[in-house]
Amino acid sequence: MTNKILAIIPARGGSKGLPKKNILDLLSKPLIVWSIDAALNSKYITKTLVSSDNDEILSISKKYGSSTIKRPDILATDTASSESAVLDALKKLKEDSEEYDYLILLQPTSPLRDAKDIDEAFEIFFNSDATALISVCETDNKILKAFKKNDSGYIDGISNNDYPFARRQDLPKTYMSNGAIYIIKVDEFLKSEKLFTDKTISYVMSDEKSIDVDTKEDFESIETILKVKNA
Repeated sequence: MTNKILAIIPARGGSKGLPKKNILDLLSKPLIVWSIDAALNSKYITKTLVSSDNDEILSISKKYGSSTIKRPDILATDTASSESAVLDALKKLKEDSEEYDYLILLQPTSPLRDAKDIDEAFEIFFNSDATALISVCETDNKILKAFKKNDSGYIDGISNNDYPFARRQDLPKTYMSNGAIYIIKVDEFLKSEKLFTDKTISYVMSDEKSIDVDTKEDFESIETILKVKNA
């Protein structure tokens, strides 16, 4: 039986750091469209859905082939989580008798993540016994040499008491979530309303592909990268 897979692209209208960033023109198409195209070109995704409180974002998304859903304003504040948007979308789809086996969340500010990344992530996920997957990039493992203060006021190693004194080359690799891809079984998400489970695996991406648009400088960096690739 073929799995039904829902891609959700959460895109709020408000953005203080870079106003209207989700629809800024990036090499002749709005930023969000890079994620829409990646989802539509994936061989695994059944439906691509943009969730937004903003009518302009929804109109542009529909124009470029995505399904859309209007998100309540209360779920589009600075403090609202992506998980709340996912839950809202799943509930509304269920009301229309649409249910899915898996979901993938794709943030619109990761335009360098493409359909190849999505499909590779799904293949890693489906060839495992994991219930969730997140995309990551390698980060400086020096963090493992750090300390934290315990309840008694003494310090412990952030991971254990050996790592702070180990050579960095002897420390394990460390990774940071880059926000580009989250895959999870829908029933697992509904249990906890979280995108991370105790059986989560990773999909490792390069630093370049992990750039997230948060500032004007991020946007310009990505624009430069894409111009070089398309030259």
